[in-house]
Amino acid sequence: MKMKKLKKGQRGFTLIEVLIVITLTGLIAGGLTTTIMQVVTMSHRTANRMTAVRQVQQAGFWVSPDVQMSQPDEVDTGNDPGTPEFELLTLGWIEFEGAANPTHEVIYTLEDGELWRSHSVGGGVPTVIRVAEYIDSDPQKTKCEIVAGELGDELKFTVTATVGEQSETKIYRIKPRPESS
Repeated sequence: MKMKKLKKGQRGFTLIEVLIVITLTGLIAGGLTTTIMQVVTMSHRTANRMTAVRQVQQAGFWVSPDVQMSQPDEVDTGNDPGTPEFELLTLGWIEFEGAANPTHEVIYTLEDGELWRSHSVGGGVPTVIRVAEYIDSDPQKTKCEIVAGELGDELKFTVTATVGEQSETKIYRIKPRPESS
């Protein structure tokens, strides 16, 4: 191949002009890369935060109605927190008016960051489901305790979910049903 020769009066780019263009292109590419990485990182953090919020809501969704159905003398707030597997909460109740008046027992267990619910009726085979994931087993972050409320004793259920570096904590105050007379 033949290279074209420059005619008189034609000029090419000087070395300084080429270096300026390369520098400007590098700065623009670096800025775009940084912006894209920030968007991806923020998106990941937001997804982790929303997962933590959802897991805390799931825990409250399951525990709240069970506590409301339980009878105050059938609420046990767990054993040996801080171990890899422990019973966080045990609840019991007898159905109101009914032919057989079956007894219910619900046990919430925290095991390796997962909250499990075991429900048995009349001493039968329990149904076990996973209620929530990413639950923090630190006894200061996830715990159940009986506290005095305005209208009598309540269960204070504190639950924390941690996903990546994002965490969410919610405190539920739930009143068991009144004693039947």
